[in-house]
Amino acid sequence: MAHSGGDVRHRGERWRARYATDPAATRGRLIPEAISPTRSDFQRDRDRIIHSAAFRRLKHKTQVFVHHEGDHYRTRLTHTLEVSQIARALARALGLDEDLAEALALSHDLGHTCFGHTGEDALDALMAAHGGFDHNAQALRIVTRLERRYAGFDGLNLAWETLEGLVKHNGPLLTKEGDPTPRWAARGIPAAILEYNAQNDLDLARFAGPEAQAAALADDIAYDSHDLDDGLRAGLFELSDLDGVPFLRDILDEIDALHPNLEESRKIHELARRVITRFVEDVIAESTRRIEALAPAAVADIRAADEAVVSFSPALEEADAAIKRFLYARMYRHPSVLAVRAQADIIVADLFDAFSTNPACMPEEWRAGLEAAGEGRIARRVADYIAGMTDTYAVLAHKRLFPTTPDLHWSPESRGLPLAED
Repeated sequence: MAHSGGDVRHRGERWRARYATDPAATRGRLIPEAISPTRSDFQRDRDRIIHSAAFRRLKHKTQVFVHHEGDHYRTRLTHTLEVSQIARALARALGLDEDLAEALALSHDLGHTCFGHTGEDALDALMAAHGGFDHNAQALRIVTRLERRYAGFDGLNLAWETLEGLVKHNGPLLTKEGDPTPRWAARGIPAAILEYNAQNDLDLARFAGPEAQAAALADDIAYDSHDLDDGLRAGLFELSDLDGVPFLRDILDEIDALHPNLEESRKIHELARRVITRFVEDVIAESTRRIEALAPAAVADIRAADEAVVSFSPALEEADAAIKRFLYARMYRHPSVLAVRAQADIIVADLFDAFSTNPACMPEEWRAGLEAAGEGRIARRVADYIAGMTDTYAVLAHKRLFPTTPDLHWSPESRGLPLAED
């Protein structure tokens, strides 16, 4: 995209389009702080997220495979870093604020539990009588309440635009009439989001800025690419099984034409990298088209739009959906993966019951103040504690409290790259 006369630079940053989110015009932080002489507000947010305890714990939180099943499979941390790289690439191409896009990519999975979606599903069911559990709402709780590192405030005291993007990266939560959008109509918007919104209005009926939209698509792209990579290397499905997804079949045909007789491990990597390239190039082209049609004079015009401005084209949106359907059927619902998930579900349920029944089993800082607390408050504290656990910590906690602990080990034989001969 060509730079227009409205493009601006601040404090040595790369070019920023007029419709990008400008850190110099931030709506600020809930608790005012002195301006940094060396970093923009979004750079400070990125740094605070990276230095948070919740971010470090992503290293030992499941993506699909439990972390000890192989050194080469993704964890929440490696997934997050891949999302960050893609988000920055999209932001740079579209003239958005790269630091905000990166901060949102780095924070988008902070609320995920141990054992991936199994942990979230288990906690959501266990918390059904107390508002449920949602990883996006949990991420907001972490950055506004649960991180306790700074002298002047709980949480990370992030800028308004970062919090807005964290909460609304998948689109508005409310309709213009003030009702929950279809995504939230059945269960309602999580209480944590509504409670925070009451003190710091995140404008829930509008789209988030373009950087949040870019980070959301980066998440989809990373999932599609690395779950195909991990699933193939784990032997859950074969390259030939991908023929049923035309988008993937075309890429494999292209690889075969360019590199006949390529060894399988290299072909898997070529597939993964070309999937990323196709999606990134499509998002840049489609988003450029939408931006030119909207002709936004400022980021406010993107927030007020009737649809997302950063988007896949219709053709690639269907390709994304087709890949996700394939992965759901052949990877996430694979008997071996489901067997481990069932064992992980037992661990989460056992821990929740033990801590809810006897909060004294939790560390002192987690049980403090619960002596006369009601059932709902205790349950939420327990959910916060379990959600913050890594896979490793949850297993060790279970072993400490119970005579036997389910075995989560399943070690697929990874299809590694053969060593070159001398």
